[in-house]
Amino acid sequence: MSDTPVKQQSTAAFYGQAVASFGVALAATAIGIFNLQADAWVRAFLGIAVLYLVTSAFTLAKVIRDRQEAGQILSRVDQARLDKLLAEHDPFEKI
Repeated sequence: MSDTPVKQQSTAAFYGQAVASFGVALAATAIGIFNLQADAWVRAFLGIAVLYLVTSAFTLAKVIRDRQEAGQILSRVDQARLDKLLAEHDPFEKI
């Protein structure tokens, strides 16, 4: 009873859409900050804040993915142990 889980992969279109969406959002934010009627230090601060937000979002996404993958590995190990116990168990064996 070794059911291998289906590996979920994103399509090329979904990947392209995600990359394009990220690029458009980052470009729109950069253009908005550049055209802002404020001092240069205010625009620089907002630019740094956006870069910090982007790197934090990438880090958060990686941490969530790593925790999910670790949970899948643990559940596969537990399933393998259970499969081994069930395979070795003989309900008709006399004690």
